[in-house]
Amino acid sequence: MKARRRSGPRPFVRADKVPSVDGLVAAVRAHHPESDTAPVERACAEAAFWHEGQRRRSGDAYVTHCLAVAAIVADLRLPPHVVCAALLHDVLEDTACPPQRIADRFGPEVAELVAAVRTADVSAYARASKGATPAHDAAGPSRETAVLAIRLADRLHNMRTITFLARARQLLKARETLDVFVPVASAAGMDTVGRELRDLASAVLRPAPSSYAVTGRLLTALALLLPAGQRARWLEEWGADLATHTTRRARTRFTLRVLLGAPRLSMTLRRPSREERR
Repeated sequence: MKARRRSGPRPFVRADKVPSVDGLVAAVRAHHPESDTAPVERACAEAAFWHEGQRRRSGDAYVTHCLAVAAIVADLRLPPHVVCAALLHDVLEDTACPPQRIADRFGPEVAELVAAVRTADVSAYARASKGATPAHDAAGPSRETAVLAIRLADRLHNMRTITFLARARQLLKARETLDVFVPVASAAGMDTVGRELRDLASAVLRPAPSSYAVTGRLLTALALLLPAGQRARWLEEWGADLATHTTRRARTRFTLRVLLGAPRLSMTLRRPSREERR
């Protein structure tokens, strides 16, 4: 079933939604109703052809990344030729596509953008784009702005799917995103992209509470059920037992056992001893 085309602008495309070809074309038409979108459809097919069989770390077909990057660029109101370049931004890097083929099928303007995206120094392009025509201006964006938009969209989608990278790579990418890409987005006037990049990178760098910390706090809370004089002893014993479990699942199971047994233990410890009853 084809996506319904809208006459007005769409909301900024979200991380949990991979756009369809029809949805991408509809987004381009929403912002550029008089433009020919046939090249965008051809670029979708071209990207799918060259990336056929390639997979992302998530297991998704690689072309879903191309579509997502192009959708972000389209929502920035960039014209169709920039959306085409966004769809094709990785074909020269990751496939055997000849550069001349891009020029022959999509024109020199798209070919130059695709080539520039491969080698662009993001910080240098940000300096060059200051004071340039805004991305959504009717006169069209500058070459520098178009290249920056594609690079920022590429980084944004990669940050949205960063959980599939190893933790060390996540930290490196997140730090680079905060130090380089967020300021670049701000300098280029792409504030919506910059805010989401900042939020995603900050979430990666913000340390999540470890399972040791979580279970430790829970055990401390459970100790409050015990008589005051007994709490330190049992906390020490539970902590020693907890340290012997090396996996999160094992630590969780141990904590649940303590949780279920805590009421009975509390009742036992609060009973007067045989000598006290005499």
